[in-house]
Amino acid sequence: MPSKKYIELQEFTDDELKNELSETQSQYQKLLFDHTLKGLENPLALREVRRDVARMKTEVRRREIAVMTPEQLEGRSKKIARRRKQ
Repeated sequence: MPSKKYIELQEFTDDELKNELSETQSQYQKLLFDHTLKGLENPLALREVRRDVARMKTEVRRREIAVMTPEQLEGRSKKIARRRKQ
């Protein structure tokens, strides 16, 4: 069952998603900096924000793959197969 955050991300447009991703990444950097200097009241917030960034990056990549041409998808499959052989 998808999380609420994942469902919310699907409703965003591409531009909104990229803006949200950049804002969340800057928020993560700020939290990391604050945690290094003085510590956070709730250090688990770092994990939550990091996972949100990963969810957003996954959604961006999913959308990129969805608009690929069949030739591009075939090339992608060859790269994946080549990596598995190593």
